[in-house]
Amino acid sequence: MKKLLFLTLASLLVLPIAARAQGTLKIGTVDMNRTFREYNKTKDAEAKINDAKNQAKKEYDERADAYKKALDDINNLNKQLEAPALSADAKTQKAKERDDKIANIKNMEREITEFRQTRERQLQEQALRMREGIVKEITDVVIEKVKAGNLDLVFDKSGNSLNGVPVLLYSRDSVDFTNDVIAVLNKPGRASSVTASPGASASPAPKKP
Repeated sequence: MKKLLFLTLASLLVLPIAARAQGTLKIGTVDMNRTFREYNKTKDAEAKINDAKNQAKKEYDERADAYKKALDDINNLNKQLEAPALSADAKTQKAKERDDKIANIKNMEREITEFRQTRERQLQEQALRMREGIVKEITDVVIEKVKAGNLDLVFDKSGNSLNGVPVLLYSRDSVDFTNDVIAVLNKPGRASSVTASPGASASPAPKKP
């Protein structure tokens, strides 16, 4: 999620340049990085994803604890099987009990691995949908401002080129309408398409016995 907060949108929002033929050009700038960061829904989505990660970690830890207990049971049975005083019948019974637990713990390993992979994928997909939703909302508001102001070109002043230098080296503050875009996005009661669903923890799988 933090990566999303520092997302740099280097793309340019370009509209048809109808005024070029007349020798005039109306240009605007938007700091997309700042807009993304200061949009309230970005913060809300980050909180939801963090909650989902915490829930996934809790579920993972429950499985890991059960796995550890099962592993301890197997180790205890191995110690009992090494006891010289153990009768042949008791040794056979405990050996079967141990083998059953080993088979069960292998199933637990597969289930834990599948759980982790599934949750990680779910969280990644949700984070991507969330980012795309936020970027679309921001872009829609920018386009509305472009149409209202009859602008010909809009540049993302936060974007960098492939060489790591700003795409827009200079612009007058008067052409920047970042504050207006943020104000519209954070207007109380404004509908949003951004949602977040349970994600996953990136915790490592328990060691095999």
